[in-house]
Amino acid sequence: MNRLNPRKLLLSKWTAAHPLNREKHFLVTELFCDEEGTVLEIELQAILTKRSERMAWHTLQDEQTWRMGWK
Repeated sequence: MNRLNPRKLLLSKWTAAHPLNREKHFLVTELFCDEEGTVLEIELQAILTKRSERMAWHTLQDEQTWRMGWK
């Protein structure tokens, strides 16, 4: 399991373990927080197509789906 600090995810780089539509490399472009400042969701942007996807930040902890860095 990837160990993550949710506050340090902004502008981090990720590689999809099983790329779809040639979208392999992603960048965290935005953090969505609650009133207390707790990170709830992130926005991932595909580098190739610039498509953005909003998801729970816990999704990045699954090594079967995401790998840290661009590989």
